[in-house]
Amino acid sequence: MTIREFQPGDEAAFRDLNTEWITKHFQLESKDVASFADPSATILHKGGKIYLAEQDGTPVGCVALLLRQPGEYEVGKMAVTAALQGTGLGRRLMNHIIEQARVLGADRLYLETNDTLLPAVTLYRSVGFQDVPAERVVPSPYARANVYLELPLRN
Repeated sequence: MTIREFQPGDEAAFRDLNTEWITKHFQLESKDVASFADPSATILHKGGKIYLAEQDGTPVGCVALLLRQPGEYEVGKMAVTAALQGTGLGRRLMNHIIEQARVLGADRLYLETNDTLLPAVTLYRSVGFQDVPAERVVPSPYARANVYLELPLRN
């Protein structure tokens, strides 16, 4: 298993990995469609990063860092193909993205999820993410978001 940066030609894998989990639990929203239509424009050219996990050359997971403001990134579009869920790949992707955020000089990571995705919420909390205080929660563009977490990376 390897984790590498997004390359031209990875658009379909990024879209398909995310569409698999989103449509299983929710429905695609307009922001999803825009991100998948052109991840270079919506994520990479705005200062973000995308990483893909591969097994024997086949993409099996992905995660993105979306620049929110200087020093702050949102962890988004994290997906592990159904066949490999529960194998530790999600934890590897989270550890990788946290390390990459530190390399980029991030002070804070933020993410939004849904409480019905209990394995994901448990994973995020196990690597140090904590609930954003209610008074600091900003409304999400995603109807499915109802859990807001953050991970301070610097004191």
